Amino acid sequence: DYTKGDLKVPIPKEILAVERPKNTVVIAYGKNKDRFAVRQRVGCRNIDGRHLPVNGPTIGHIIDGRYVPIIKETTAPVSQAGIDMKDWADIILCDNVFRRMLPELQKVYCQADAQKLYCIAILRVCDPGIKDNELKAAYDDCFLSELYPDAALSKNTVSAFLQNLGKAVSKIVQFMRNRTAAVSMDHHLLVDGTLKSDESSVNSLSDFSWKAKIKGRRDISVLFAFDLEEMELVCSKCFPGNMLDSTSYESFITENRITKGIIAADKGFPESAAHEQFVEHPDLHYLNPIKRNSKFIERHHMLDFTGILPGDESITYRKEKCEGLDKWLYSFRDSSKAAAEEQDWLRRAKKNGTYDLDVLKKKQRTFGTIVLECDLDIPPEVAYKAYSKRWEIEIVMRFYKSACDFDETRVHDGYSVIGSEFCDFLAAVLTFRLLKTFGQAGLLERYTYKKLLSILVRAKKARLDQRDWQLIRINPSHTVILQTLGLLPKPEEPPKKKRGRPKGSKNQTKSPKEKSEQPVVKRRPGRPKGSKNRPKPTGQS
Repeated sequence: DYTKGDLKVPIPKEILAVERPKNTVVIAYGKNKDRFAVRQRVGCRNIDGRHLPVNGPTIGHIIDGRYVPIIKETTAPVSQAGIDMKDWADIILCDNVFRRMLPELQKVYCQADAQKLYCIAILRVCDPGIKDNELKAAYDDCFLSELYPDAALSKNTVSAFLQNLGKAVSKIVQFMRNRTAAVSMDHHLLVDGTLKSDESSVNSLSDFSWKAKIKGRRDISVLFAFDLEEMELVCSKCFPGNMLDSTSYESFITENRITKGIIAADKGFPESAAHEQFVEHPDLHYLNPIKRNSKFIERHHMLDFTGILPGDESITYRKEKCEGLDKWLYSFRDSSKAAAEEQDWLRRAKKNGTYDLDVLKKKQRTFGTIVLECDLDIPPEVAYKAYSKRWEIEIVMRFYKSACDFDETRVHDGYSVIGSEFCDFLAAVLTFRLLKTFGQAGLLERYTYKKLLSILVRAKKARLDQRDWQLIRINPSHTVILQTLGLLPKPEEPPKKKRGRPKGSKNQTKSPKEKSEQPVVKRRPGRPKGSKNRPKPTGQS
């Protein structure tokens, strides 16, 4: 029976007569009570001595005079299914070369935060230009989710994490100081800065730089120290975009506690801007160029070269000690560069109509020249070689902006900018470790950095038939690259063949004694010479 309005109406007999599973009951439902469900009886309960049945879940319906069971889904929809094919080679290689960064991070951050920073850095390298709201999807689609599961990288989580990361700036400083403390005394630190676009109006770092007239945008300034011998970034720091490099130079050295090594910088970082730091730390030295209008050049006659640089016949040099100062000057003139500079000057003078013989004679003395100042008494060829390597920092900046796609901040809050720049620094460290790995494997001679990354991305692993992860089929030439990088085992070399008879040993000439000792073998006489084709006698068939 069921209630319909104010009346209690029984279930129709034709409905109850429909064959259905045992221990079930028919229940009327719907607005007009004209639909019937079949529910399972799951037991009974005792209420005041009465045994009342307990109905369970609905297992079917009676439709058009027949019982229609509810078919349970045995498989999940594809929207809820797991990911069975993930990026593998690029993630594994990054993890191999970057894994030792985790202990460095764990000295300053808790394990969860260190792992999150580690994953963000790898994702920014493997997917240049990735946005923060895309990190979670990229993490799930690659093998990072297998190596480091349960990393919280959702959009809101990452946004809050970067902001908190910037607020705890003392931890970032401590991390940088730990790295600078590991620099060897004889290593060269290349110091330089770069500008990154930041149009935010809510942080104090964004401001108009000296490039504002060209770019028309505001920037932030990021200073780096690069270990030339290790080919790795050591530390970095953010400054307002309108601050000169010379102004931020001392703060950069002081905050990161750079106390040893040889700093090789350009003209924007003069020794005078951080003089106190070099005086306080005797293991910290400098090797900088000075401006061509410096009074030291004329006073010590640095453009009157006294010798030819050993190892390079096209370069002349002069070395002098500054009077009353613990400083040496090294001047060099490269004849090939001088010719190129003079040619450029003549081309511009012709184009602008400003040619002047007196000006040309004065410029010819400085074409192709460079004057260095250093607080170390070293051979001129060592000073020139050390400074010529300073151009490696230009490659650092190029990869930082192009290969890593870090030419803008993408965040606006001041704390978030600091936190995001720290993640970019970690990603840049990983980038140069990859470059070092590719170079040692000899791959950069045939492929570019971006080409190698694109090849690694194609090497994916899939999980078919609920089995272990298996590498999908890839191009044989790409397989060789994976084997070169140690991601796949190299094929076993075929066993060497047993050494045979030396060439010519069969027909080699024997001595008369050896010939006499060999037994003489009598051979059966053969057909006489020419007997096969001689004419037959007459009368014989």
